[in-house]
Amino acid sequence: MPDNFASMPLVDCDSHVTEPPDLWTSRVSSKWGDDVPHLEMHEPSGERKWRVGDSLLTSEAKFSMAGWSDYPPSHPPTLDEADPASWDPAARLDRLDEYGLYAQVLYPNVIAFSTPAFIALPDPQLALDCVSAYNDFLAEFADRDRNRLVPIMMLPFWDLEASERELQRAVELGHKGVLFAADFSKVGLPPIWDPHWDRLLAAIQEHELSVNFHIGFSDLSEADLKERTEASGDDHARITSVAMLGNARAIADVVCKGLCARFPRLNFVSVESGAGWLLYLLESLDWHWKSYGGLRDRPDLELPSFYMRRQVYGSFWFEGEAMRRVVEALPDNIMFETDFPHPTSLSPGPASAAGNPREMAETALRGSSDDVARKVFYETAARLYQLDLSPALAPVD
Repeated sequence: MPDNFASMPLVDCDSHVTEPPDLWTSRVSSKWGDDVPHLEMHEPSGERKWRVGDSLLTSEAKFSMAGWSDYPPSHPPTLDEADPASWDPAARLDRLDEYGLYAQVLYPNVIAFSTPAFIALPDPQLALDCVSAYNDFLAEFADRDRNRLVPIMMLPFWDLEASERELQRAVELGHKGVLFAADFSKVGLPPIWDPHWDRLLAAIQEHELSVNFHIGFSDLSEADLKERTEASGDDHARITSVAMLGNARAIADVVCKGLCARFPRLNFVSVESGAGWLLYLLESLDWHWKSYGGLRDRPDLELPSFYMRRQVYGSFWFEGEAMRRVVEALPDNIMFETDFPHPTSLSPGPASAAGNPREMAETALRGSSDDVARKVFYETAARLYQLDLSPALAPVD
C-alpha cells in the first residue's frame, strides 16, 4: 500500500457513547419522579436495566462490547467491567490513538434504539426534556476535544415545532449532524419524503447539516430489540446482516420520491449499514427507473444515480477487498467507520474478528489512488461534519 497512507488522518464516521447511569437523573427535573429514565435492578438477570416509563429496556453495558471476552448475548454486566472508552471521553481519546483514528462521530444507544419508549413517556414535556438532556450530555462529552469528538444531535421528531427549537439549540452546542429515522411507520408518522417534514428538513439544510439514517433508530419495538440483543450467534449473524440492508429503503425513498431534488444541498448518510450494496442500489434504481417509465412519468427528475452521487453517502467497516471496486465507482460517497463499541464493531478483543481499525481501512483500500484514499479517509467526512482537520494535516517538524 502507498507509504503516504500512514500520513493521512482517518475519520470514523460512526461510533457510540454508552449513556452513563445518571445521564437523565442528573439533568432532568426530579418533579417527574420515577418517570425519569433510570437504571433499575432486574432480579431475574441480576443486572441493572434502563427503565423508561413502562418499558424495561437493555442492561446498562449491553452495547459496550469492545474488548469483551465472550460472544453475544454475553456482555459486560456493568459499565465498571466494560471498556471505559465506551462512556469516558478521556479513555475514548486514548482508544482513538490506539486504533489509529483522528476523529470519531458520536451516536447514542438507549435513546436511539428505544425511541418509542421515550415517546410513550406519560408527559410530552418529559420526553422533550430527555432529548435536550441527551444533547447536553453528548456536547459535554465532545468538549474533551472538539476537533476529534463529533456529536450528532437527537431531535424530538414526533413534535416538529420542538424539533426546530432543539435543532437551533443543538447547533449552538456544537452538534454537527442530525440523527433521523429511515422509517417512521412504526411510530405512526409520515415517510421522510412527505411534505410533513419539509420545514424541518429546510432548517437542517440551512444549517448545512447532514441527515443520518442509523440502523435501528426509532423502528425497534421492545420485542425487536430483545430479539436482536439476545439472539444466539447464528441467529445474530442472520438478523444483523439483513437489518443492515434496511437503509436501502430510505435511500430509495429520498432519491426516487423527489426529496433530493427539493433539497439539493441536503446530504443523507446511511450509517452502520455497510457500503457494498450502494453500488448495486444505484444501478438497480437507474435500470428500473428507465424500464418502468420513470423517465416518462417524472420528466422533472434526473436519474436516481444523479442524486445518489450528489447527496447520498455510506460507510464501511468489515468489508474488505470488495470495497476497492465500490470506492473507485463512488469515490466521493464512501467513508470509514468502526461502530465502536458495539458487538459488530472494529474493536479488537478475545471474541472479535476485528483487527486494528486503521490497518483494516488501509488493507481495504490497498491499490486505490491517493486521491481516492484521502476522500474515504477524511475529506468526505470533514465536509459533511464540518471538521477542522488542520491539526492532523499540519506538517510534522
